[in-house]
Amino acid sequence: MQYTLKKSLGQHFLTNEAICKQIVAALDEANMNQVLEVGPGAGALTKYLLKLPINHFKAVELDREKVAYLTLTYPSLAESIIEGSILDIPIPFQDQFTLVGNFPYNISTQIVFRLLEWKEQIPVMIGMFQKEVAERIVSKPHTKVYGILSVLVQAFYDVDYLFDVPPSSFNPPPKVMSGVIRLTRKATPVAVRSEKAFFTLVKAAFGQRRKMLRNPMKPFFEAAVLQEDLFTKRAEQLTVQEFADLTFKMG
Repeated sequence: MQYTLKKSLGQHFLTNEAICKQIVAALDEANMNQVLEVGPGAGALTKYLLKLPINHFKAVELDREKVAYLTLTYPSLAESIIEGSILDIPIPFQDQFTLVGNFPYNISTQIVFRLLEWKEQIPVMIGMFQKEVAERIVSKPHTKVYGILSVLVQAFYDVDYLFDVPPSSFNPPPKVMSGVIRLTRKATPVAVRSEKAFFTLVKAAFGQRRKMLRNPMKPFFEAAVLQEDLFTKRAEQLTVQEFADLTFKMG
C-alpha cells in the first residue's frame, strides 16, 4: 500500500534511520510502561518503538490514509492507533505515560500546551520540533527567544536540547532545521499561587515584551507593588522562579 504526503497536515516524514535510532535511544532511558506516539505517519519511529519493552503502546494519527497504512504494515497496531488529533482526544491512558513524536510543525506549539494540560501524567516527553520552536522551549532568560513557552514549560519540566536534525532527514525536506528535545518533569515544580494566575501573568508580560513590566502588569498588582525595582525590568529578564514568586503578590 502506498501513501501520499499531505502538506495541509504539515507532514514531513522522517526517513533517516540513524535519527530514528537516536530518538528511540533517548526514549529508552525513560519509563517504558506506557508510551503515546504523536503523528506516526508512515511509521519511521513506530517500527523502532515496537521493538522496545513497552507494556502499553498507543499512537494518535489524524490522517486516515496513514492509519490504514500503519494497520496494514504493523498488524499488531490494530487496537493501538487512535484516529484523531492529539489536540482533540481525551487523555489516552489512566496512569503515567511517556510522550514521543516527530510533531507536525503546524501544531507543535499547541501540542506543548496539551502536554502542560496533561503534565500530571507525563513524566517524560521526547519530541522533534522545528529548531526555532525547540530553542524557544529550552531557552534561558536574557535571550531573544526566551518567552511564554520557555517559562511555562520550565516551571514544570527540566529541559534538554538533544540534537539537530537536518532537512535532508525528511521527505519532503522542510525549509528549516529541526531539533529534538527532552522534557523531564520536575520532582518539585515551582510554587505558584495558582496555575491560572501564573499562565495569565506570563502571557501578559510577554505580550508587551519590549516594555517595562510596570506597563503590562498594571491590571494585576496594587500601585505600591508596581513601584518595586523588579517592575522596571522587561519580561525576558525575569527567571521562571521570579515569575512564580510574583503570582503571590497579585492583587
